[in-house]
Amino acid sequence: MTSDPNHIPFEGVIGSRVSGALPESVAQPSSMVVTVEGAARQTLEQARTRLVVVGALFGLALMVVSGRLVDLAVLGPASSAHAHIAPPAATVVRADIVDRNGHVLATSIATASLFADPTKIIDAQDAAQQLTNLFPETSYNDFLEKLQGKGRFAWLRRHLTPRQQYAVNQLGIPGVGFRPDERRLYPEGREVAQVIGFTDPDSQGLAGIEKSKNDYLSGGGAPLALSIDIRLQHMLHREIQAQIDEFHAMGGGGLIMDTHTGEILAMVSLPDFDPEQPNAEPKPPEGEPDPHFNRMTLGVYEMGSIFKVFNTALALDSGKVKLTDYFDAFHPIKIGRFTIHDFKGDELPGYSSVAKIFEISSNIGSAQEAKQFGPEAQERFMDQLGLTRQLKLEIPEVGTPGVPHPWRFINMLTIAFGHGISVTPVQLVSAICSIANGGILRQATLLKLPEGAAPQGTRVIAEETSDTMRRLMRLVVTGGTAKQFGNVPGYLVGGKTGTAEKIMRGAYAKKHANLSSFVGVFPMTDPRYAVFVTIDEPHGNKKSAGFETGGWVAAPAVARVISSMGPLLEIPPVDPDSPVIQAKMEIDVNPPGRHIAPN
Repeated sequence: MTSDPNHIPFEGVIGSRVSGALPESVAQPSSMVVTVEGAARQTLEQARTRLVVVGALFGLALMVVSGRLVDLAVLGPASSAHAHIAPPAATVVRADIVDRNGHVLATSIATASLFADPTKIIDAQDAAQQLTNLFPETSYNDFLEKLQGKGRFAWLRRHLTPRQQYAVNQLGIPGVGFRPDERRLYPEGREVAQVIGFTDPDSQGLAGIEKSKNDYLSGGGAPLALSIDIRLQHMLHREIQAQIDEFHAMGGGGLIMDTHTGEILAMVSLPDFDPEQPNAEPKPPEGEPDPHFNRMTLGVYEMGSIFKVFNTALALDSGKVKLTDYFDAFHPIKIGRFTIHDFKGDELPGYSSVAKIFEISSNIGSAQEAKQFGPEAQERFMDQLGLTRQLKLEIPEVGTPGVPHPWRFINMLTIAFGHGISVTPVQLVSAICSIANGGILRQATLLKLPEGAAPQGTRVIAEETSDTMRRLMRLVVTGGTAKQFGNVPGYLVGGKTGTAEKIMRGAYAKKHANLSSFVGVFPMTDPRYAVFVTIDEPHGNKKSAGFETGGWVAAPAVARVISSMGPLLEIPPVDPDSPVIQAKMEIDVNPPGRHIAPN
């Protein structure tokens, strides 16, 4: 290496060493550095800028590729063709429906639904085949028709599960995508189907509470609380189904009502359906019951001898009949071509008291009592009980009673024992509650009332008459037509049986076409609940000694429900043999009194 101060080594930007004498102008080291760095810096800065730009481009490309990989891994290939579509996550807006204790009966969850834009479908036939393979329950032609449609939008499949959504994404079909949706779920399934109803795929109510309260539910907000107690609903459903199976019946139904508020605590109609798939089952053959038909609110029936509760209450409340009166309950009543008689073997010998007529459920005796007050008073009383007009209830499926026009003398006689007038079971039980609760008729409701609230109601009979009717209804269970199965130890049940021949093709059916019913009220010292069960076309068996009547068929179910719900609702049992209880329930079936001759 030279020691010449003018001979300075220089390492260029490419790393090679250059040596040689520099011009005089750059003989000083400081001048040399400035001149050399000025030239080198420009080259270095250009290279650095290029590296930064290239690095940024590589980074951006890496982000795009990474994003695409995440898109494919999480959402699948179908999502990229529809970046304008919102992600499949919907805000659930339809309010829940709950029972009186807050138990969820209907709720909604966020789902995704599959749609197609036919204008973007490349190969409709191939796409239809792939979707059919994935959803074999939908036909190839159905998919193909939608994929070849002329519009820009067509639903292919509503409410997919996450697994189904993932599977569609893996197909990578251009022109298909997802939209946020919501699906209505019914945790209790068929148990409350007739009350709750169901919605369409767009979550709009089509039946039951879902339809009648659609505006409220669609607006979201607080859950809608029903009067139903799902625990009692389970009990009632179980026991009615057991009787249908036992007697090979075509159907049945029942309800539980609070006698003081009118709240319906349980309502069952069988057969029933799955509200999440309301049309999954084939339409029943003609003559078979429709699962969508609510027997308790839409069905109108002649209820038979249960109507003797109203007949006797009117007779006593009118003051024209007393408990000490005796009527001829033996000889059939003939009027025109009609004859009123009792079941063979049930005829009462000679004259019988009002209590005895009620206990044994005599048609003849009831008709004789009705003669004392006349058709006008009977029609007015039935109207006061709400039995002559359509019931107001919070569901759209409500039937219209069948009443005679005009209300003639013959109608009065048959209505006295429950024929010639048709009502819904809810109307019947509501009226029964008014007879037992002290004489106040209150509006039946499927909505929960505020705690401790009791509607004012309308007085239909005197409190004294109501007290007498409670004693008579207790008599039916202890010694009358429900004595075999209607009594429940400790709970002082009272009630009334009813067996009515069904009207078929304009005439009364004669064989295995009865509607067998029983309504039980308890405890009779201070009635709190009414339990009603009806069985449609039961067939007698060895267990029932061949009988198909309400006392043999329906009363056992009511008794089992009461024995289960009493402890559940913490109703303390009582000793029916205690002097206090006997005094409240005592009634003389053979009192001294007057004999009223037929007229």
